[in-house]
Amino acid sequence: MRSPREQLLACDPELFAALVGEENRQRLGVELIPSENYTYPEVLALLGSVFTNKYSEGYPGRRYYGGQTYTDQVESLARERARRLFGAEHANVQPLSGSPMNQAVYLGLLEPGDTILAMDLSHGGHLTHGAPVSHMGRLFRFLRYKTDPSDGSIDFDRVRALAREHKPKLVLCGYTSYPRDLDYAAFKSVADEVGAFTMCDASHYAGLVAGKVLRNPLAEGFDVMTTTSHKSLRGPRGGMILCRGELASRIDKSVFPGLQGGPHMNVIAAMALTLGKALEPAFHDYARRVLTCSQTLARAFLDRGAALVTGGTDNHMLVLDTQSTYGLDGKRAEELLDEIGVTTNKQIIPDDPNPPLRPSGIRLGTPAAVTRGMAEPEMERLAAWMHNVLAHPDDAGLRKTVRAEVERMCAGFPVPGLEEEKK
Repeated sequence: MRSPREQLLACDPELFAALVGEENRQRLGVELIPSENYTYPEVLALLGSVFTNKYSEGYPGRRYYGGQTYTDQVESLARERARRLFGAEHANVQPLSGSPMNQAVYLGLLEPGDTILAMDLSHGGHLTHGAPVSHMGRLFRFLRYKTDPSDGSIDFDRVRALAREHKPKLVLCGYTSYPRDLDYAAFKSVADEVGAFTMCDASHYAGLVAGKVLRNPLAEGFDVMTTTSHKSLRGPRGGMILCRGELASRIDKSVFPGLQGGPHMNVIAAMALTLGKALEPAFHDYARRVLTCSQTLARAFLDRGAALVTGGTDNHMLVLDTQSTYGLDGKRAEELLDEIGVTTNKQIIPDDPNPPLRPSGIRLGTPAAVTRGMAEPEMERLAAWMHNVLAHPDDAGLRKTVRAEVERMCAGFPVPGLEEEKK
């Protein structure tokens, strides 16, 4: 009997070629996009399991279809593990991804037209934190606070003044490209003064919260924390909402039936496994190594005279100002690094004068590299290679030489889940 891969090759050779191409890209290069990671082999197995076949509208014990014995077990496991991992009173693990996850919170706790105080997008906020092009930006009134570009600090006197003037119903923190930890007590103080809910979008760094190397907003009294399950958690591409018990009904009804229908039970099964692994001591060590490697990478760039947004990092990511350091916009820098097998993403910097598709920086992160077993020596080598390539953008020969060195390094660090396919 042919294996699923053999069947795919026979059925659709073009699609099979794309799959093999992506596998080789991941093996031969280094993933430094901070929001990407290599998931567990067991997650890949569960994503392709029979749970894909099952419709499970509703919640455990309250489904609209029969045959839910094992789906109820799976979702209950995921919810219980999420509560235990993050110290939450309630967990909803059904959001299909990060954007609908945040939308469900807004729509469950607020009314259209209400005011939300959130981080400015160019200073690190996310699309769902009030971008005018997003549907949430049209439904709610977003006010934006900024950071001090010199060190990344947040002026809480200014945040408090905005809150006092505009009386937001929700104070939102969390980030997509902010290389610092957050002062949750200060945000909560502002929200409490004006009677607002507190929400933290920890999608990018929840793994470091779970690993206890970054502060936990729920432990500091926040009403809601949202997170995706991939990125620094290494799981499938899904979302979860963690909240105080008294908000549970509002959140659950907002997710289903308010925003979406049947959950993806194969994803929820994979999420349950991911959360179980994050509860193990080995994951704490992983989170610590992610942080150490991020700070090593940052220091290596700083030692070479590079400009980093906020001057360094407290978490798993750093933002390199390629425009002021190398005279290159982020799009060009991303393309040059792609040529050497180092995957990054172009990134706007605070109050960026350049457009979003050709911004002034790139964003770098260490979760995926650490998943493969890379450590501080590899971060030093990567920084040296990247710096040399960006400092000499017209040297195609250099890029060819560095590409070979990157591939030789990667050969010593297998990608989880791809070893068998290589044989």
